[in-house]
Amino acid sequence: MNWCHYRFHARWDLPQAPAAVYAALERAEDYPSWWPQVREVTPLDDRSGTVRLRSLLPYDLVITAREARRDPGRGVLEITMSGDLDGWARWTLTAAPTGGTSARYDQEVEVRKPLMRRLALPGRPLFRLNHALMMRAGRRGLAARLGPEGPRGARR
Repeated sequence: MNWCHYRFHARWDLPQAPAAVYAALERAEDYPSWWPQVREVTPLDDRSGTVRLRSLLPYDLVITAREARRDPGRGVLEITMSGDLDGWARWTLTAAPTGGTSARYDQEVEVRKPLMRRLALPGRPLFRLNHALMMRAGRRGLAARLGPEGPRGARR
């Protein structure tokens, strides 16, 4: 087993329509305003940027994210990542049967940050918990940002 390889999955059930959720998720430069662990997003061009992340554990992760797929019709946003994490992440949004949106998040990465690689085996449960707490805070932040009206300040 490669202790530096991770697969993460999360599902966010949100009361807003898929189009509103998609509009918020495609604006990565706004993530720091609603997702506390996304500390900084610096666009490099119209398809890529650097992202600084920090959750409960006392270290930052810095990645370069590049758009791999943007398909609003199918509700898919996907990036590739390099830097402290090497891999990909994807949002897939669908209309929930009871209304609102089911937002599925999938991520597969290889850790490149030297400290995390050295602590790969003993730290793995903490790294997974750290990610889970980050995702929980992100769902709460996005739900608050969207409110009943949809994304504040989003282009329509």
